[in-house]
Amino acid sequence: MKIKYKTLTFLLLLALLFLPTHAVYAQGPGPGSGRVLFGTNVTIESGEPFEGDLVLFGGNVTLEKNAELHGDLVVIGGSIHSEGFVDGDVVVVGGQVKLEPTAVVGGDVVLVGGQLQREEGARIEGDLVNNTAPQIDIPGGKVPPPPEPDVPSLPTVINVDFNPFFAFGRVFIGSLLMAFLGMLAVLFFQERLDKVSHAAVTQPLAAGGVGLLSVLVGAALFLTVIPLVALVFAWLFGMVAIGREVGERLAKALRQDWAAVLSAGVGTFLLMFIVGSIQMLGEFSWVVGCFVWIIPAVIGLLAIGSVVVTRFGAQAVQGPVRSAYVPPADAGQA
Repeated sequence: MKIKYKTLTFLLLLALLFLPTHAVYAQGPGPGSGRVLFGTNVTIESGEPFEGDLVLFGGNVTLEKNAELHGDLVVIGGSIHSEGFVDGDVVVVGGQVKLEPTAVVGGDVVLVGGQLQREEGARIEGDLVNNTAPQIDIPGGKVPPPPEPDVPSLPTVINVDFNPFFAFGRVFIGSLLMAFLGMLAVLFFQERLDKVSHAAVTQPLAAGGVGLLSVLVGAALFLTVIPLVALVFAWLFGMVAIGREVGERLAKALRQDWAAVLSAGVGTFLLMFIVGSIQMLGEFSWVVGCFVWIIPAVIGLLAIGSVVVTRFGAQAVQGPVRSAYVPPADAGQA
């Protein structure tokens, strides 16, 4: 069936999101080609037809008047504004589609958690697939509304608009980027990262308190940009240092001898993925979010405080030293 074929095509296009990508232009190099983009805006101009499929993750696509896209168009977490011609399917997940009077879609328009704004004159030659409830208009008559039951209103516990696929993809990609950043940081600042992670492990309470004080001072000086930028860099550096410590301990638990770059990448990815997953639970339900926000906040304060007390790893912090017990001398001895 046609719908099944289009669904398989959409799943194959989503699989392209896990392939390595690079910067592209709006014009495709030739027939049969395709492009995948992350977090950017694409404009297809008139006179420069795009050949192939276009998959965009977290961005907006604009088709100017008389512009042509010969392939399927998939946008996840973004919007489409079309005044041109799309010779294929248009799929939007968690976004909006606006079709101007001159817009033409040669295939189907599939909306998954999205909205469609279709102006008069816009053509859709295929089917319109929408997961929202249809609106039924009864001309020439009125239907009385059903009586509303006397039920006390309850607050919405679960966010019905929550998209787990989009949230998981966002957390996964963010964790990969942080892991790559951690691997680069180890190549240039390995000694500084060791001092920061040592401060976080040996003095967590003192580092967390300094981190909380730093955040309060930065919030008080919110009119200046320098404290906020310094806090962001301190958080990034501290999370990489803690992630490197997690990677080293994981390697010891598995009895593996990993290189410093590998342990930093694996540990940072696991740390950021766990923190991001916890925050994702808060977006799913505000009841859960009232409790789980404490864990990312404590880790973030620990990361910032460890960087501040070590001055970005330039100064080592001594751990607590326990004094040895010395028995008193016998008063009868000389």
